[in-house]
Amino acid sequence: MNFPIQAITLDLDDTLWPFAPIGARIDQVLHDWMLQHSPATAAMFPQAAMRELRERAYVDNPHLHHDLSALRRLTLQQALQESGADPALLEPAYEAFYAARNQVEYYPDALDALQRIAARVPVAALSNGNADLERIGVAHLFAFQLGAREHGAAKPVASIFHAACERLGVAPAHVLHVGDHVEMDVAGAMSAGLRGCWINREAARWNHPSLQPDLQFDTLTGLADWLDANPAASATRSA
Repeated sequence: MNFPIQAITLDLDDTLWPFAPIGARIDQVLHDWMLQHSPATAAMFPQAAMRELRERAYVDNPHLHHDLSALRRLTLQQALQESGADPALLEPAYEAFYAARNQVEYYPDALDALQRIAARVPVAALSNGNADLERIGVAHLFAFQLGAREHGAAKPVASIFHAACERLGVAPAHVLHVGDHVEMDVAGAMSAGLRGCWINREAARWNHPSLQPDLQFDTLTGLADWLDANPAASATRSA
């Protein structure tokens, strides 16, 4: 399939790096931090209990589903409050979380592929998560980063895709959104008028009832190779 692409929007978690190891590291780092700074909190909320508290905060606060940072702060605030800890520990605890959250381990292909893709077309990060590309060290490869928190709504709502296209200065039909999630990434983007590329690392079955991805690869390298093999498809707007 060949079609003109002037820019790319790219999901982050489970597209550039797996999130599961990050989540496990966060749980351990926060527990260790609490053991040192608030032992009563660590005793009342070991890792499993802290996860349950976080899940409950998510269920009880649907208005914050687009803002994972606010939900994390709320979870930490509740844990500190219920364990009788100093509320001033909230921001230091959040910083311990956020440092661990931004320690990523790329998929083996991802960083090289991202560099190749970014050399060909503008790439914008479009994520429901709260990764910080400056802290991670790859912000220079992106035109910008747009998160659900900053936008005020999360994928798959059309407005976040349209906001990214507007900032890129490219019509949705000429923007390719790339991600791992069938609904939030590919179907959401295509329903908003963008092209959709599914990065299917797990050999999963496509299960959307009416849409099919424009492109599908099992690694990000597949997309980089496709762009190299179809130079007309990724011609810049000035070409």
